[in-house]
Amino acid sequence: MKNWLKGIGFALLFVFLAACSTDAPGSSDSTEPKEEGDNNDVTIGFSVSTLNNPFFVTLANGTEAAAEEAGYKIITSDAQDDPSKQLNDIEDLLQQDIDVLIVNPVDSDAIVSAVQSANNSDIPVITVDRSSGGGDIIAHIASDNISGGEMAGEFIKEQLGEEANIVELEGIPGASATRDRGEGFHNIIDEIEGFEVVAKQTANFDRTEGLSVMENIIQGSEDIDAVFAHNDEMALGAVEALEAENMLDEIIVVGFDATDDAMEAVNEGRMNATVAQLPELLGEKSIEVAGKVASGETVEEFVPVELELVK
Repeated sequence: MKNWLKGIGFALLFVFLAACSTDAPGSSDSTEPKEEGDNNDVTIGFSVSTLNNPFFVTLANGTEAAAEEAGYKIITSDAQDDPSKQLNDIEDLLQQDIDVLIVNPVDSDAIVSAVQSANNSDIPVITVDRSSGGGDIIAHIASDNISGGEMAGEFIKEQLGEEANIVELEGIPGASATRDRGEGFHNIIDEIEGFEVVAKQTANFDRTEGLSVMENIIQGSEDIDAVFAHNDEMALGAVEALEAENMLDEIIVVGFDATDDAMEAVNEGRMNATVAQLPELLGEKSIEVAGKVASGETVEEFVPVELELVK
């Protein structure tokens, strides 16, 4: 009798324990973490300043090709050189479950609120070519634009000696590349007593604006020895204006970026030099760093990409 009662007790205990468990056999309350190195699970958002400029087209192509090779998904948006559109683009990207945000800012100050939105969403931010004026940036990939501006200044100094009247065509106001290239250039030019920047105007990194701004400068001053443009598009616009006035043979023109059109102009002797960035490599480095960030690795805050003067 006692054994029979004992058996009934064990049976009731088993039923009670089984009823307390709501999990299916083999299930677990814990969620499997994303495997590090599982590239198919990495989604990268990429906001590029404009795809109406050959330099940034090459940058975007390099970024997308590197992402594809690594097995990452990449979502690219074109801000069309509009800071407001870039902000909206990034807000859209943040809604698409991205793991890392790569930003090539239109304007280094205007981009801050977008960076802060990403920070608030716990999305790590990488900037490329141009930096952000604020917010938390995990890494910045860029050429040393100050050094590049100094290269341009040194070249003009070598060509013209101790005296020169120089025109400076500036990029988009507020862009870090504009600020840094100008700073580097003036680090050299301002130390030479006989050198004077007789005109300094923005042409917003645009070839058509470079042409029209240079036309206006020519009308106001015929005494010009050199032109330094913060990018090749403006330099090529200046070349067109100088050619129209039969002044090109007399004036040194230096650009920045080494785009295909600029390299052709240097080879033809229509431009004297350009500071060579490597936009495809900038894109590749951005994806390399983004992959490390997505897998939890520590990365350098600044990743430099080399420059050289092409003449």
